[in-house]
Amino acid sequence: MESRIAKFRIGQVVKHRKFPFRGVIFDVDPVFNNTEDWWLAIPADVRPSKDQPYYHLLAENAETEYLAYVSEQNLLPDDSGQPVRHPQVRDMFDVGGDGTNKLRATSQFS
Repeated sequence: MESRIAKFRIGQVVKHRKFPFRGVIFDVDPVFNNTEDWWLAIPADVRPSKDQPYYHLLAENAETEYLAYVSEQNLLPDDSGQPVRHPQVRDMFDVGGDGTNKLRATSQFS
C-alpha cells in the first residue's frame, strides 16, 4: 500500500463529513492501522479504502466524548472556532484563544 501525505495535522479540529461529531486530531496513521474486524464492521457500501491516512481523534458529539478513528475521506476542517470539550484535550494540548491546539512537549501521550 502506498501512503499519502496527510491533509490534516495534529492539533487541528475536524468534523465528520457524514456523522454529527467533531474532534481534535492527536495522531495520524499514513494508512489504515486498525483491526480487520473493525474495518469489516463498517457497511461495505460506505467502507473507506485502507490506502489513505487515518486519524485518531479526541471526539465529541451532542451526548458524549470518546476516541474515534476516521479515514481522511470522511473528514472536513471544522472552522467554527469552538473549542472541543473532550476532557483529554487540555492534557495533550495547549489550547489557544483562537481555537488552535498545540501539542504539549510533556504530553502523557507523546
